Amino acid sequence: MGELRRHGPLLVQERLRDQVANALRAAMIAGELRVGAVYSAPALAAELGVSPTPVREAMLALAREGLVEPVRNKGFRVTELSERDLDEYTELRALIEVPTVGRIARTVPAEELEALRPVAREIVTAAARHDLIGYLDADRRFHLRLLALAGNERLVEAVGELRKRARLYGLTGLDRSGTLVASAEEHLELLDLLIGGDAPGAEACMRRHLGHVRSLWSAGALPAVPEPRSLPDGG
Repeated sequence: MGELRRHGPLLVQERLRDQVANALRAAMIAGELRVGAVYSAPALAAELGVSPTPVREAMLALAREGLVEPVRNKGFRVTELSERDLDEYTELRALIEVPTVGRIARTVPAEELEALRPVAREIVTAAARHDLIGYLDADRRFHLRLLALAGNERLVEAVGELRKRARLYGLTGLDRSGTLVASAEEHLELLDLLIGGDAPGAEACMRRHLGHVRSLWSAGALPAVPEPRSLPDGG
């Protein structure tokens, strides 16, 4: 059989699936999709105003990320992370990111690092505005762009996957408790250490930041999840 060509409708379908997946991630962050609850593709499709097919495709993609799990003949359940899960994800990130920021501090020119400052400020601004979607987006861009400066694409991919799996745990609780801004400001501290070429300081800051985030998860993840509201627009 010859190589299949991509046609317009397939690309449109792919974009719609990605839009639906992003909308569902946003709903999880906001507590609109509850941990442990089971949701059917037709019901979610009706709320989003799309057909069930892209919703099923999006949910399968989220299942591969560990965010949901299929429930036979019912739909998908939003997965819950255990304390052990969070400990293990944090340990893996520390093993990768702590030495990497030290190497970046020693090898990357200050002007390349300075280019990350607007993104670091976005994190703080989003936290102050209680914009959890904006916070996670800016936080992801900062960390992955920073790690990319080490020149190892597989490393960036690995951390990206870890971040997806540890994604939003306790984020709404951290926001309600007022501790999210303090965590956000640590990105600016890290950036200043990197620009100053302080490799030991940058490593210590990254280790402290990851440990701080983990301890905040413990404090902020336990309050009851709010009742679901209408899902955000998938566009």
